[in-house]
Amino acid sequence: MKVVAAYLLAVLGGNTCPSADDLKNILGSVGAEADDDRIELLLSEVKGKDITELIAAGREKLASVPAVGGAAAFDAPAAAGAPAPAAAESKKEEKVEENEESDDDIMGLGLFD
Repeated sequence: MKVVAAYLLAVLGGNTCPSADDLKNILGSVGAEADDDRIELLLSEVKGKDITELIAAGREKLASVPAVGGAAAFDAPAAAGAPAPAAAESKKEEKVEENEESDDDIMGLGLFD
């Protein structure tokens, strides 16, 4: 990803056809190691292509990827075979018990006499 970022920075800086040395200089300026194999792979893939067309094609591909909501989409206890509803019920019971105890504490202070 850092090689792609360096390439995009070079293009944004006005270099329409960055070389491997350009990318190494950008990566080196922020203390990142430059992997020659990855740089060469990227440069061979984008050679002769317009960056705006590549970005547009990437957006189209991402649009077709199904989006999944956060943690609600994957329930670990249910996936592991544990009964999730029972766990939820026990949590509710614990909360109710805590509320009852706190009411007793308040009543024990003589606030509701």
